[in-house]
Amino acid sequence: MLNSAALGLVVLLSAVEAATNERVNYDYYKYHSMPEISKWMTQIAQNYSDVVTIMDYGQTYEKRKISLLKIGLSTGERKKAIWMDCGIHAREWIAPAFCQYFVRQILQTYRTDPKMEEMMKKMDFYVTPVLNVDGYIYSWKDNITRLWRKNRSPGPPGCNCEGTDLNRNFDANWGTLGVSSDCCSNTYCGSERVSEPEAQAVAEFVGSRKDDILCFLTIHSYSQLLLIPYGNPNFIAPNHDELMEVGLAAAEAIKAVHGKIYRVGTSPAVLYPNSGSSRDWARMQGIPFAYTFELRDNGTFGFQLPEDQIQPTCEEAYRGALHIVNYVHDKTFKGTVAGAVATAAAALWTVLLAAGVTGASM
Repeated sequence: MLNSAALGLVVLLSAVEAATNERVNYDYYKYHSMPEISKWMTQIAQNYSDVVTIMDYGQTYEKRKISLLKIGLSTGERKKAIWMDCGIHAREWIAPAFCQYFVRQILQTYRTDPKMEEMMKKMDFYVTPVLNVDGYIYSWKDNITRLWRKNRSPGPPGCNCEGTDLNRNFDANWGTLGVSSDCCSNTYCGSERVSEPEAQAVAEFVGSRKDDILCFLTIHSYSQLLLIPYGNPNFIAPNHDELMEVGLAAAEAIKAVHGKIYRVGTSPAVLYPNSGSSRDWARMQGIPFAYTFELRDNGTFGFQLPEDQIQPTCEEAYRGALHIVNYVHDKTFKGTVAGAVATAAAALWTVLLAAGVTGASM
């Protein structure tokens, strides 16, 4: 009994020490350049070597690595997974900030919270802090490039503009709605479906694991939305009602933090029709839960969200994402439960986990 208690204390103190050192060395409430984020990834993998590994799964047009953090407890068995990517659009700096915050929160929680530990045993988290690496670096160049959206690949022959909108380049009703064939447009969908190396990297990595990935979360800004498939109004996801139910509950969890209202629905219903998105592609691959988060704000600052809003934005979005992850986990590993009961249980765990994490890390 004494040895068990002592071991538990050592684990707790180790977690507190790692969290303290991390907060001292890295500011999660400011925007970070790509070199800083890459260094952070390396440090996270070192600090939490028992559960974190870095995986390089592609190259950008400019030959930079596309990397993710694989987070989970090793069980020696094939595991289910949660996918999250941030920074597919270069100018949406709050998205990579959220991915970093999300990683920190789950890592600070799993050693002391039984539910998070259970999820880490049953599932791996694949988190890409910055998918559009070339575009993100370009957006940091100066004030003129700050609002760059696309990647940095050259246009087709005869075009003097660069870049393809990566979130119009996936093989999901590609080139049909909400896109442009003008290579200078912000919504240029590319010369063909999945023409871009960044989209190819996601399609190959996720596609090869589609039977194991339970949930696909892609983080954007702005507009305060939770979008479900599909961007084409002529198509309806087979589990549309469940996606809406879970999304609405996640929006309520978000609202409970700082009072911000997130609308939930398909893109045509609450934003605009589009095609070629990674979210729609993931659902078409058979991944049952696919959501786009559009973070703060509603247009006051738009893509240039001030740094003093990073913390509240991340806190509320974390609550929403955690609700979805909890629901997906419980449905998968605890059997089919009556919808209301499963949703209520997931919501309760969301509140308890978020409250515990916030108390430990602020």
